[in-house]
Amino acid sequence: MRVLLQRVAWARVNVGGHTIAEIGPGVLLLVGVTHGDSEAEARYLARKVANLRIFEDDEGKMNRSLKDVQGEALVVSQFTLYADTSRGRRPSFVYAARPEHAEPLVEAFARFLQEEGIPVQTGQFGAYMQVELCNDGPVTIWLTREAETETP
Repeated sequence: MRVLLQRVAWARVNVGGHTIAEIGPGVLLLVGVTHGDSEAEARYLARKVANLRIFEDDEGKMNRSLKDVQGEALVVSQFTLYADTSRGRRPSFVYAARPEHAEPLVEAFARFLQEEGIPVQTGQFGAYMQVELCNDGPVTIWLTREAETETP
């Protein structure tokens, strides 16, 4: 599972010209799922997101978590996070999980964030979405379960 986190002042998702989800200060989370992922990865990454110290304290240092600042989360499924561009000019998506595997895990990820006390909004799985945001900082962080267990 991969999560692209962007700290935001605000973010929203539009489908068919209508806003279906909107948050104030917090994080926009683009979530990709691959074949071997399970709820264990979703739970791990939800905890990581909720407790990652990416917000400034009174001294301007990144010392506060999403929980600490009572921020919100907008979760958007994004299979293109598993694009393979190693050959040719057209990305391959063979590493992205099929919708019947991915959708329940994206939903589980959002649920686990809620269990951490984070207010969560979601995009619409499988829909053509327009995502708007104001990246705050900017702060953009790439999170994967594999990266946390590999040794450099």
